[in-house]
Amino acid sequence: MLFLKLGSSVALAAALLGGAGNAAAATKPAAAMNQLVETRLMPQLEYLAEHLAAERTAMKLDGVKVFDAGDKFLPGKIALGLSDLIEIHARTAPGRVAQDLESFRALADITVGMENHTWGIYYYLLALHKLERAGQLDKAVDSATLAKLRAQLDWRNFVRPDLTLIDLPTNYYGVAFGVARLRFLLGWEDESGAKRLLGRLLSHYRQYSGVYGFSDETDGEGRFDRYSILLVAELCERLTETGLQVPAELKPLLRRSADIALDIANGRGEGFAFGRSLGPYGDTAPMEILTAAAAADVLTPEERAYAYAYAGRITARYAAFWFDPAIHSVDMWNRGRGTDTYRAKHRILGENLSLVHQFFAANARWNEIGWQDREPAADLDAWVQRTQPAFKLVWFAKGEYDRALALVRDGAQLWSLLLVNGGISQHANAPYYPLPFAQGLISGTPDSGSVHAQLLPRFELDDGAVLLPTAFLKGIDSHEAGDVRIVSFHLDALARQGGRTPQADTRIAVQTEYRFEAGRIVRVDRYTPKAPVHVRRLSLEFASFSAAAQQDGGTTKFGEGRVQSFAVEGAGSCEAQPADARDRSPEGPMRTRIRCERHDFDLKEPLTVTWTLSYH
Repeated sequence: MLFLKLGSSVALAAALLGGAGNAAAATKPAAAMNQLVETRLMPQLEYLAEHLAAERTAMKLDGVKVFDAGDKFLPGKIALGLSDLIEIHARTAPGRVAQDLESFRALADITVGMENHTWGIYYYLLALHKLERAGQLDKAVDSATLAKLRAQLDWRNFVRPDLTLIDLPTNYYGVAFGVARLRFLLGWEDESGAKRLLGRLLSHYRQYSGVYGFSDETDGEGRFDRYSILLVAELCERLTETGLQVPAELKPLLRRSADIALDIANGRGEGFAFGRSLGPYGDTAPMEILTAAAAADVLTPEERAYAYAYAGRITARYAAFWFDPAIHSVDMWNRGRGTDTYRAKHRILGENLSLVHQFFAANARWNEIGWQDREPAADLDAWVQRTQPAFKLVWFAKGEYDRALALVRDGAQLWSLLLVNGGISQHANAPYYPLPFAQGLISGTPDSGSVHAQLLPRFELDDGAVLLPTAFLKGIDSHEAGDVRIVSFHLDALARQGGRTPQADTRIAVQTEYRFEAGRIVRVDRYTPKAPVHVRRLSLEFASFSAAAQQDGGTTKFGEGRVQSFAVEGAGSCEAQPADARDRSPEGPMRTRIRCERHDFDLKEPLTVTWTLSYH
């Protein structure tokens, strides 16, 4: 019966959305967010809880033995998922709470000796805090187990005494603060640690976000992505979850993040299309941002209404697109979908539990501020096109190098041109290339490396150096010429590949211009050598979601898919082949790979390389 309920709910969600990319169907009225959560996501959590209680350490999910897979957050996510279930059942099915508490107690005893890091620590403490507030902690956790947890669940496990993070990106300051604050609320330590960590997080914000308000994921290398936009909302969540008010200093920062989330809103429920660890998390990020913004009262009444509508669309997309009833799980790994190593399939159970919690938490906030069971606005796409800018440059940082995000709207189609440095460990990966990203049109394969660089000219020199036009962007400019939106920048050095960080190679410089026209994008690169240099190979590749390719010189025409044609000049001869197993994106497989190559030539004069992508 449970399987049938999930299957029918997914079918209903698919009918509401009309499938990914069907903008017309997406304008149909959607169900209230609370109804989506209770009727479509709640059964998923119940299924997982029932199988955890019955199978315990033998549990499998889509073939993965979840307790043997090395998920370093899993104990905390299990605790949080069960506490969510207890909280909801206390309201909707009180007769089931005793069994839920028994399951929590048994699984706490089993997992207390298992590895549990960072987010897992935070999630476990949040679960314990919720149980304590409900007067159920002593029923849910044995006293000996609780004593062990008190020793284990500590922010000092991943923060040094000088308050620097131990090999973690800066969004973990918010996690550390949440851990310290929850330990204080549980009576396990005083408030000084939480205050110091909050001060450190705000100090990092001031140092590396400057006047623009978005957090660099590194210590000044220039990695800006969805985490940079989301971090302030997560911090506001940590504050409100632990009984604190959002301070005035954070509200302008939250408003700036909300502006971007409103800019990218759409009736399909799609979210961010750039950076690492996307999949459903790319969708839930704007939901979290707008939920926090609505709760902090930094949206207008009209914006709040459409933020709620967008959150509902994101919820429906999760049920229709990301959740697979055949495996009783979110699916980020099968059917040609791919994610980075951080979210590999060994984390399948934890990903289900944390994603469902995100929806439960967002829904609870909307219910608290008066939106429970309200019918959402049906004209989200029309509202976005009417009220949000068609062309916008969002600055992340200025200095020796520029970092920004250009948002370009062509009717219902939004392009996100990311202009940053992926920094340590990410600079070579396509999700951080200076490309115009859009789901179903241009995507970057997670953990791609630079061997098959997506849509960037790749230079191999005689000394073995491999150079890409990434990382060292300067002089970012945007303007309009009639109906054409233009974004330009230059690099005085290309990025030499092969190391954890990009190395500036000044032998070749480049001036780049993007031209966004109706149904077409043109990228023009003009490469200038500092002195004559021999190029062993110049290549340019495009992994496309379109298929039925026909090659005519440097132009590839497609018979299937939204990309109609792709034309290249200046990069040698081109060939289209069916995509292979490596050509995976978060939302699904690419279908065609185009490769253009030019061999053994001397770069003495400026070289222009152009590609033109036409789409419908």
